[in-house]
Amino acid sequence: MTALTLSTAAAPGLRADAIVIGVAKGANGPVVTAGAEAVDKAYDGRLAGVLETLGAAGAEGEVTKLPAPAGFKTPLVLAVGLGAEPEKDASYDAEALRRAAGVAARTLAGSKKAAFALPLTDAADLGAVAEGVVLGAYSFDVYKEQGKDAKAKNGKGPLAEAVLLGGKPRDAAHKAAVARAAAVTEELNRARDLINTPPNDLDPQAFAALAQTAAKEHGIKVQVLDEKALAKGGYGGILGVGAGSAAAPRLVKLSYTSSRAKKHLAFVGKGITYDSGGISLKPAGHNETMKCDMSGAAAVFAAVVAVARLGLDVNVTGWLALAENMPSGSATRPGDVLRMFSGKTVEVLNTDAEGRLVLADALWAASQEKPDAIVDVATLTGAMMLALGSRTFGIMANDDAFRATVHEAAEEVGEPAWPMPLPDHLRKGMDSPVADIANMGERMGGGLVAGLFLREFVGEGITWAHLDIAGPAFNEGGPFGYTPKGGTGTAVRTLVRLAELTAEGDLG
Repeated sequence: MTALTLSTAAAPGLRADAIVIGVAKGANGPVVTAGAEAVDKAYDGRLAGVLETLGAAGAEGEVTKLPAPAGFKTPLVLAVGLGAEPEKDASYDAEALRRAAGVAARTLAGSKKAAFALPLTDAADLGAVAEGVVLGAYSFDVYKEQGKDAKAKNGKGPLAEAVLLGGKPRDAAHKAAVARAAAVTEELNRARDLINTPPNDLDPQAFAALAQTAAKEHGIKVQVLDEKALAKGGYGGILGVGAGSAAAPRLVKLSYTSSRAKKHLAFVGKGITYDSGGISLKPAGHNETMKCDMSGAAAVFAAVVAVARLGLDVNVTGWLALAENMPSGSATRPGDVLRMFSGKTVEVLNTDAEGRLVLADALWAASQEKPDAIVDVATLTGAMMLALGSRTFGIMANDDAFRATVHEAAEEVGEPAWPMPLPDHLRKGMDSPVADIANMGERMGGGLVAGLFLREFVGEGITWAHLDIAGPAFNEGGPFGYTPKGGTGTAVRTLVRLAELTAEGDLG
């Protein structure tokens, strides 16, 4: 991980490989942002003109390199675009700072040390820059030839150290902001590692073992139900999905408790470590990225550990519903009926609609503890991707106020999300002639149908929200901002923010 340090040192005297400054898109051309005064002064106040000559406009994500001015102990100035200049007396949006810092950190891969002189108005801005740096510097190189030496592409490892200029080492608020940023982003990167790990090395048992190790390290109580315990408990959904695989399923319960907690949250994650579609096999071209179908469980796991590291005054229980969905002679067939942990029966019409089956068992298990709220996270439906694209996740809930709270939390931390309805008329499409409910309904509105199915397995009177992260969980395109190619760790920050709001007594 990239080390974060705070410094009030003057930019010219700081020894580093590069100094990062901000440039915004002004009404009459690029504008050098606050934090870069010393650099601009060394260019005789003409830095904006130099940048414009080099083609810079200040657009978001734009990077311009130029030699450091005489007298500086850093050889390189890296100007990163922040987008439109804010109105007078307004500050830059936290997400703009995160993205700019992320772009710079990724650009500086292979560097030992870089100084970040981006515009800061308060501790929150400092935390945003710190988050962007750690997330943008991320790389997954374990399986490359140089992986053992943490080398990235072309032999470049991630940025080793980021000095955050303007951050006061003795300021309690500044130190707390950076400590929070480090805890959340390091755990988010742990989720990315899990998502990127190939399924031959991350089956349900391996995932459960990793959770046990992390739980022990951070004082989290852990319980793992293996296939025998699942059978004894009647977890027909998880067992049914995992029936076709040589790798047996697991249900992992992670419990973080605080002696000062007044509320209890439950997070439930879909953990299909590989999804072939089962007997309802996915078509060619749809299998290659299905190692990411455990992104919900990865997010829940990372969020619980982050909450523990932050020591929040809230009880949080994480449920990881882990299985591998494979076709074989023992696999669940279309037409089979499963008896779920809740006692309800489900007619399986499509074995590729498996995520809702493992979540149903985990939701009912979470409901037995009567938490104040349950949030499940899942790469659940392609329909949600069709509705919202590849960067936005959908939020459904049985309570409008809670759905709004989740949406606000997601937007606050920079995770694009959108509230979605749960139209009751779509429930009828899941009526089954042989079971209590079918796992499929109307094709149109498939993401909403999945949400309605999950609602059936939430305990009566319990506030619940469902996050369908199918779009943003895995980035198949090029990196942008602080988001890498591959696993993104989507929803970790939203879950942590919900836990913070609950600890502060602000949960809607």
